[in-house]
Amino acid sequence: MTPHGPELKHERIRHHLRALATRELRPGDKLPGERVLEEQLGVSRITVRRAISDLVGEGVLVRVKGKGTFVSHGRVRSDLHLASFNEDMLSAGHRPTTRIITAGPEHPGGAAAAHLQVPEPAEVHLLRRLRLADGQPVSVDESWLPGHLLPGLSAADLSGSLYGFLAAQGHPVTHVEQTVEAASASAEMAQWLDIDDGSPVLLFRRRSFSDSTPIEYCVSTYRADRYQLSMRLTVSSQS
Repeated sequence: MTPHGPELKHERIRHHLRALATRELRPGDKLPGERVLEEQLGVSRITVRRAISDLVGEGVLVRVKGKGTFVSHGRVRSDLHLASFNEDMLSAGHRPTTRIITAGPEHPGGAAAAHLQVPEPAEVHLLRRLRLADGQPVSVDESWLPGHLLPGLSAADLSGSLYGFLAAQGHPVTHVEQTVEAASASAEMAQWLDIDDGSPVLLFRRRSFSDSTPIEYCVSTYRADRYQLSMRLTVSSQS
């Protein structure tokens, strides 16, 4: 079926903006504003906004809160395997950096204590980090660590690789349990990730073990427009 009417106009604008982003502009360049595009292309603001939203969803464009719409550097693709954020970014050709938001002891409520199998009100250490690729926010990692297994832990200890630190303390991570779900960014998370409140995100919940001992409970929130998962599935003979 051939599209017609508003649908044809929307497709035309989307193709035009995709060509603009991929042929004339470079990653990081700013797209003209919606009002400018509306006047240049002779279409309604709704049509322009819909086309931009489609391209944001495809990872071609990225919206930066309060600044405008830019050509994306591309989504970081990650296979489902146990690797550090830095390893994932470097393997994808990006420059990873980390900013510590919070690092220190706290008394956990419910979830963290249960996942770490520590009795309340036992102390745990919270490490909250903003992870960036090429200077752009990609995720916020919130890790809880059992205080009784890591006595005297300081913020300085957590400035480098977390898994490397745990291994050096005699608690190497041997396996993890992880779930992934779609979610909407909270106001606080949106501010850290530089996105609009309620924007789509990927939520990872991970429990890391050193042999049979839980050594970390982590909740990672990834920007859906800058990160994607890849997996390989094998068909069994009984499928």
